[in-house]
Amino acid sequence: MSDRLSATFEKLRANHQKAFVAYIAAGDPDFEKSLEIMKTLADMGSDIIELGLPFSDPLADGIVNQMAADRALKAGMTTAHVLDLIRKFRETHETPLVLFTYLNPVFTYGFEAFHHDAAAAGADGILLLDLPPDEAARNADLAKGAGLQHIRLIAPTTPADRVELLAKSAEGFIYALSRTGVTGAHGAPSANIAELVQSIKAHTDVPVCVGFGISTPEQAAMVAEAADGVIVGSAIVKQVELNLENPAKAVGNFTAPLIAAVKSARSSG
Repeated sequence: MSDRLSATFEKLRANHQKAFVAYIAAGDPDFEKSLEIMKTLADMGSDIIELGLPFSDPLADGIVNQMAADRALKAGMTTAHVLDLIRKFRETHETPLVLFTYLNPVFTYGFEAFHHDAAAAGADGILLLDLPPDEAARNADLAKGAGLQHIRLIAPTTPADRVELLAKSAEGFIYALSRTGVTGAHGAPSANIAELVQSIKAHTDVPVCVGFGISTPEQAAMVAEAADGVIVGSAIVKQVELNLENPAKAVGNFTAPLIAAVKSARSSG
């Protein structure tokens, strides 16, 4: 199995740069346009693309991402079609792909089968929002997730002992939340990001990327100074919503200055 995630962070470190991680809902607004958005993000310089699996009950998502999942589902996207989307993308691009999902669609597909099939299609990692690693360890069926690197989510409110548990079990990179709440561009990132990142890095060498509420080049640059990468989601998804006829062009125009801000950021560490 090729380790695109590690190779990407190694290359970035060698160039003294931070990662730009873009989130979109897979299949939003439809299969072909979603594929075009993925290719545009990769061509613009996104280092990693997070693909949200469309799900009918995305509790941790704000309204922008909920609407994106709804559009994708109405366009006929299924979990199997998301894997088709990845295969199609892999015909032309090597940008690492991380699946951002809830347990339900994966469990319905078959936990072990999903990991196998997603990895075979060309996915690199998975972030299961509602499956804590200690819970997974107690269930034999949920411990058979080979093939994909397991990304962990850590919030500013996560207790210190829990931060240690999550950090030590993380693979690929850690998704650190810049603030609490659901996803969305409302509310700027917290000013305590550097402190949060350092508290995580005390327990792991896995890169720490920060997301939630990042929608401007200034915010992206601020976060990039403290973290190994910057994750932008709802602000990109909003561009799709506002430009359903040609979302790839709108996404490209929107992300270009964000990517430039991340790439030019100086590390505070």
